[in-house]
Amino acid sequence: MPKPSALAASDQEALSLSEHLVGSIERVTFHNDETGFCVLRVKARGHRKPVVVVGHAPSVAIGEVIEASGGWLHDRNHGVQFRAHALATSAPTTAEDLQRFLGSGLLRGVGPAVAQRLIASFGARILDVIEKKPHELTRVQGIGMAKALGIGEAWTEHRALKDIAAFLNAHGIGGFLLTRIYRAYGVGAIDIIKANPYRLVLDIPGFEFALADQVALRLDVEPTAEMRLQAGLAHVLSEAVKEGHSGLGADELLRQASRLLDVTEAELGPVLDAQCAAGQLVADGLSGRRSIFLKSLYGAEMFIAQRLKDLARGEHPWAGLDAAQVIAEAEAAIGVTYSPSQREALAAACRSKVLVVTGGPGVGKTTLIRSLTRLCAQHERTIALCAPTGRAAKRLSESTGFPARTVHRLLEASEGGFRRNAKTPLDCDLLVVDEASMLDIRLTAALLRALPDEASLLLVGDVDQLPSIGPGQILSDIIASGAVTVVQLKEVFRQERESRIITVAHAINRGLMPDLSHRPDSDLFFVEADTPSDAVAKMTILMRDRIPRRSGLDPVRDVQVLCAMNRGRLGTNMLNGELQQVFNPPGPESLHRAGWIYGPGDKVMQVRNDYERDVYNGEVGIVREVRRDHGELTVAFDERLVAYTLKELDELALAYAVTIHKAQGSEYPAVIIPVALQQASMLGRKLLYTGVTRGSRLVILLGSRAALAQAVASEEEPRLSRLRNWLET
Repeated sequence: MPKPSALAASDQEALSLSEHLVGSIERVTFHNDETGFCVLRVKARGHRKPVVVVGHAPSVAIGEVIEASGGWLHDRNHGVQFRAHALATSAPTTAEDLQRFLGSGLLRGVGPAVAQRLIASFGARILDVIEKKPHELTRVQGIGMAKALGIGEAWTEHRALKDIAAFLNAHGIGGFLLTRIYRAYGVGAIDIIKANPYRLVLDIPGFEFALADQVALRLDVEPTAEMRLQAGLAHVLSEAVKEGHSGLGADELLRQASRLLDVTEAELGPVLDAQCAAGQLVADGLSGRRSIFLKSLYGAEMFIAQRLKDLARGEHPWAGLDAAQVIAEAEAAIGVTYSPSQREALAAACRSKVLVVTGGPGVGKTTLIRSLTRLCAQHERTIALCAPTGRAAKRLSESTGFPARTVHRLLEASEGGFRRNAKTPLDCDLLVVDEASMLDIRLTAALLRALPDEASLLLVGDVDQLPSIGPGQILSDIIASGAVTVVQLKEVFRQERESRIITVAHAINRGLMPDLSHRPDSDLFFVEADTPSDAVAKMTILMRDRIPRRSGLDPVRDVQVLCAMNRGRLGTNMLNGELQQVFNPPGPESLHRAGWIYGPGDKVMQVRNDYERDVYNGEVGIVREVRRDHGELTVAFDERLVAYTLKELDELALAYAVTIHKAQGSEYPAVIIPVALQQASMLGRKLLYTGVTRGSRLVILLGSRAALAQAVASEEEPRLSRLRNWLET
């Protein structure tokens, strides 16, 4: 399949300069909804055989008519193709194309058989019936009123998507992010965008400010319009929050916004002051400089600090327990001998109402939690165990023998927030949060609101791992503040010291280049790869042949590729497409919808919190069933089956390769980590350390020693956060 990028001049040969081509789409070989790039098999007028058309279109469907302008090219890898510089689609006109169009799975409830009956009953006017008189579809055998109205709604959505795409195209924007815009605004999208095109930047993840500027320019919005300046300031601050900061220095905010908007800082200053005066943003001093915060994050960090200090001052529910006796009983109960720092942590748990336990891999954090669960059971205390991700919660449950849930499930998340809060608190004497380095500001605030005043809190995590994907650096700020008791587990246990994964992880964490010499019996290997293409080829061999043969691991279920970034030759976007072709190539049962191609057996990840389905960002599952006639697929997340309709598929992404950020809190039997100089801007010490510690049985670093050395030597800049200051006051 052609790659979604321009071919090098050496790989293609022009056969004609300009031509107009008209035909119907026989197959959508590839379509990326983010960029609109598509590869189509087209039955073109004047051509005996179907031709390959490569171009860009916001949405495409089998049976649609395309009109394309462009030229013929000979690609050395893929043969003769028509490269379209302009491509437009319209509804089918012939009965044959209409039947294929309707039977393609485009409309929920319509498969090939139903499409055939619809065409037999209504002929060429079927689309007009579906749009204006869907109740008449009940004349067709097997279609009741509910199904008929559902088909009409699906068509209305399809038409709305087409209209929005046409509107965006008319304003100089391709059809990328089309589904997200529709999900955010619905059928009123065009009116909303016309009223304030900059809402696209603030409301639609991934929408670039420059693109909103294009729309605004065509809508005659002045460059100094207040809506534009406000949006520019909000966008810069939002981008800082995406990078993990809870705010941004005022000087830096004005400087970045001035550069983005091409207006002077003097023009922006009054607008920023007005936003702060109106309470939309918050200005406060931090480290001797004026900083600007989103109101919600500012208040949440203040609440977290005060709540932690109030909890720490409360009466401990274990008051009266003898620490030495507790330690002796715990050692006897689980048959271990604690390290000195583990003893210190257990003693601290008996006297400190809020406790943080931190340490790297192999120091016994999980053993400590297991001891505390037994202690609670022995003394009839109620314990609640949770972790930020499903995999981490499952691992915690398996290691302790006690039920553990994700933080979202513990708090009973819903679209309106969390059902567990100060009015309906959790029922526990001790709350244990594992992988606490992943907690962001909003989730921590929600947890602390739901924690009963009388309960104790134990935060367990590795402070040297990546901070949360969301804003804040909760664990490191709490530790650095000295406001609550902190115990660092230091001693690596003997059996863990024998693991090269552990020793390499600790070396990376100390900023030392690890020993990568080949050892046949090792659980960590470095595989040299000179180029990204070489790395991909070796990755495929490792996953398909060597790892299964050596370890008996399943290449899809047990092996996880962890990337530094989404883009690039060794990013998740391209690797997922290639690995899918190797391990589960799309077939006749696959469901095509814009840029999505999913079939039974595909490995997928949920990329957005979905409270109705009770499935959350970062959870990985396997596609179990695809129902093309209903436009549905079912994903198994562990033992839970979750169904998705066509319009909900943007909540999923292929997960043969995921970013290290997305893998936080998870553990996999085997991981492969591409390490290339092309990723140098993203590949840092914490990222590499976090990636290596995700593997339980096997870790393979694949790429360049120079890139690895550069990552080990680099140190990430700390995030701007107010929490530590609140805790210290």
